[in-house]
Amino acid sequence: MLRNPRTLLILAIGLVVFIVAILGGALGKAFGLGFLGTPLAAIAIPAEPMYPDVPITNTMVATWITIVVLLIVTLMVRSRLTEVPGRFQGLVEVVLEFFLNLAESIAGRERARRFFPLVMTIFLFIVTANWIGILPGAGTIGWIESTEYIADHYYTDAEGNVNTAKLDKKEIQVFQGEGPVALAMPGSIADKTTVKEWEKGPQDGNTAGILVPYFRGANTDLNMTLAIAVVAMVMVHVWGFSALGFGHLGKYINFREGPIGFFVGLLEGISEIARLISFTFRLFGNIFAGEVLLAAMIFLIPLIGIIPFLGLELFVGMIQAFIFAMLTLVFATAATTAHGGDHH
Repeated sequence: MLRNPRTLLILAIGLVVFIVAILGGALGKAFGLGFLGTPLAAIAIPAEPMYPDVPITNTMVATWITIVVLLIVTLMVRSRLTEVPGRFQGLVEVVLEFFLNLAESIAGRERARRFFPLVMTIFLFIVTANWIGILPGAGTIGWIESTEYIADHYYTDAEGNVNTAKLDKKEIQVFQGEGPVALAMPGSIADKTTVKEWEKGPQDGNTAGILVPYFRGANTDLNMTLAIAVVAMVMVHVWGFSALGFGHLGKYINFREGPIGFFVGLLEGISEIARLISFTFRLFGNIFAGEVLLAAMIFLIPLIGIIPFLGLELFVGMIQAFIFAMLTLVFATAATTAHGGDHH
């Protein structure tokens, strides 16, 4: 294989690109290079506004994009239904059939048909939102918070007093250009300053501040993952009450079996809260960590550092959606099963 000239050429090009990426990124900056490096994007846990003082966050925009994509795919499939499915319709049918068969194996045919719409919706929404969140431009294209905006929103108290001591030490990035378009050019990895230095020095037609992306992954917002978890757990208990009546409540408030039964019911109630918290932070933690990982690899190894991790994030995004959907199905099945297992 190594005797093939084409193979040797591909390996040589790959090695050269890898070396250039190492020397051109943050690792090469330690040796006085870093000619390809761009600043590490600002990473914040809270969702940021799309534009100053606009009550629409970047994760909300990603959520709307996800909904539109799912709606378009649904309408495309529905408008082109045929007896002999094409490739796209066949792919959709395979996915739906796989999940329906899996649901029936866990919950039984009758209950699976009841749970399936919500479970499948949760899976499709989460996996689509996760994959949209790693598209090029997510987290890297946006508007720049000026020093005035930073002072007003982060270092000003309720009485209007500015914490000048902390504001002056705030580190900001210098971007080339002014107005609605500003660029972090390759090699600008060290173009940083502080608010104090920027305001007293010459600005030379550049812009300084913090980059706020126009959109980022919907599930990097704790509010979104909590909302999905609340919907899932509320529906689990709705199904439990509809199947067992007030017998469902007896799983948590149990006086008939004495102190041990009461204590077990109390633990069941605590476990419900733990499930809600686990649902919320498992999805948020994995997707937010993936966003940080991709940003770090672009910073450390430009050009190629992100490539292997994109595949990893595609896999993680699908696995997290699958886990969330399957746990919802399992919890719903348990909630509609009578205490003692005598309900069929």
